[in-house]
Amino acid sequence: MRKEWGKEIREILNYENYDEGSEMSMNIGLTEYIATMNTNIASILAASSRIAVVGLSPDPWRSSHQVAMTLLEHGYTVLPVNPTIESWNGIPCWPDLGSMPGPIDIVNVFRRSEFVAALVDEAININARCIWTQLGVVDLEAGKRAEAAGLQVVMDRCIAIELSRIH
Repeated sequence: MRKEWGKEIREILNYENYDEGSEMSMNIGLTEYIATMNTNIASILAASSRIAVVGLSPDPWRSSHQVAMTLLEHGYTVLPVNPTIESWNGIPCWPDLGSMPGPIDIVNVFRRSEFVAALVDEAININARCIWTQLGVVDLEAGKRAEAAGLQVVMDRCIAIELSRIH
């Protein structure tokens, strides 16, 4: 029964790198790749000061709003990116990464995975140092492209949770 269940999961997820050696293993290539790219989190956060929060919401109950507030509390400069609002918390809001002044250390993404590829292109164009996607947001091909362009990549991790782990 377990072996059949594992086969069904592999077919549903369509992961070619599924660990076939263990019938109960969920050690799929996606997990391994993300774990590898997320190894420098503490050093990325320590070396950063300016964080663009893409998809920042003015609604206090939204995760993007709460995370941005946490970033401010930890002394980071938050640069809101949302074309639908003019300002957030008294800070001017930018419609896209290309419109922002100055260097960006981290591009923190609160958009669905389908938007990551275009955001990686923008991050590369502005010479950002890191692209960071929040929990559940993953685009492996975009991540590989960002790494190839010299950006550090963190995917499927909440920056606020990671801050709480190192402070």
